[in-house]
Amino acid sequence: MNTNAGLRVVVTGATGNVGTSVVGTMSQDPDVAAVVGLARRLPKMSVPGVEWATVDLSRRDSPEVLDQHLAGADAVVHLAWRFQPTHAPLVTWRSNVLGSIRVFEAVARAGVPALVHASSVGAYSPGPKDGPGVDEEWPTHGWPDAAYCREKSYVERVLDAFELRHPGVRVVRMRPAFLFKEQAASEQRRIFAGRCVPGVLLRPDLLPFVPDMQGLRFQALHTDDAARAYRAAVIGDVRGPFNLAAEPVIGARELGELLDARVARVPRALVRPALAAAWHAHAVPASPHLFDAVLRLPVLDCARARDLLDWRPSRTAQEALSSFLSGVRRGAGLETAPLVGRRWG
Repeated sequence: MNTNAGLRVVVTGATGNVGTSVVGTMSQDPDVAAVVGLARRLPKMSVPGVEWATVDLSRRDSPEVLDQHLAGADAVVHLAWRFQPTHAPLVTWRSNVLGSIRVFEAVARAGVPALVHASSVGAYSPGPKDGPGVDEEWPTHGWPDAAYCREKSYVERVLDAFELRHPGVRVVRMRPAFLFKEQAASEQRRIFAGRCVPGVLLRPDLLPFVPDMQGLRFQALHTDDAARAYRAAVIGDVRGPFNLAAEPVIGARELGELLDARVARVPRALVRPALAAAWHAHAVPASPHLFDAVLRLPVLDCARARDLLDWRPSRTAQEALSSFLSGVRRGAGLETAPLVGRRWG
């Protein structure tokens, strides 16, 4: 493990769900001397040891800003990503794909020795929902109909070419499962359910049942546990991709236990048309294409992260989801533009 003190770490997307946990974890590490948090909008919150600055990666002039802040950096953690607007894929493409390319090119220009990129389970091609899970060699072609997966997969290809051109840069790709924490609950409700869906509806006594559908099995992880893996990747001397997830795999039964609701078998063919109609009517922001992708995502094997990063989650998948549910009901958040809390009603 690299024990060099005084690292300067730059984090893009530093005010979001993962970013706030990463800058908090990095700022407390004795091997890190300075953390620069980059975001489109400055936060109202302050974190000791963290310097905030603005950059909009979708803008053509962002390379000038990146060059300024990446000069002298020892590592860049690239987290910036836009989930919306799902009805305007060109907007997310400019931020997520072109923005990522601008960050990678700035890393090369500045001679930054390490780049840690936030990929996702969403980058993986459809795979098995049972068994030990897929390792990091599983194809990363995503589910092309879903913009989120398509963009995550495309950036994986961009990194393939980047590594060939810049073998001196230590590139790490994190591929976490769904990430939850209480302070990000309001943001995630807005992203996937919309601003008009009240969090109080997630009270167990108001839920008639949890739908059990073919493919409804996914993994979850507390965001703070993911941040510890990012820290280990920055401080250590590892390369390549890492799957990140907590146990157990979540299905309808586990959701029913969390929500104290009965489980009822529901055909997927009934749910998707209803979601598609709501999305086309702009009633919900989550697209039916993302729904299709979630039902096809593989289960992850995280042995590589355990072995090379010495990383293990401190919370179970149920505990991560419980944090999210608690935050949704309370309207929890933080003093950043993405995470601002809002209790409905």
